[in-house]
Amino acid sequence: MSTEELVRARVLIQGMVQGVFFRASTRDEARRYGVNGWVRNLRGGGVEALLEGPQKAVEQVIAWCHQGPPHAVVQEVKIQWEPYVGDQAGFQIVYR
Repeated sequence: MSTEELVRARVLIQGMVQGVFFRASTRDEARRYGVNGWVRNLRGGGVEALLEGPQKAVEQVIAWCHQGPPHAVVQEVKIQWEPYVGDQAGFQIVYR
């Protein structure tokens, strides 16, 4: 079993990130790295993601968020590190 530190990050992505499959692509990347959490659109046009998992895996997903899927234009990524909670199972797209 890995002894790598488990972390939690809230990530806010701004730019042309809605209508370009950003949420679905983020879900796919998170699942690929074994990261749990969720992703959702924000009313202001951005995307928010909550990521939990091994530090290196979470950092890989965050690095991907700086580019996003084809046709996305990422202008800014803000990361807020939070204490690990472990309350996320799998990775979901949240619709609201």
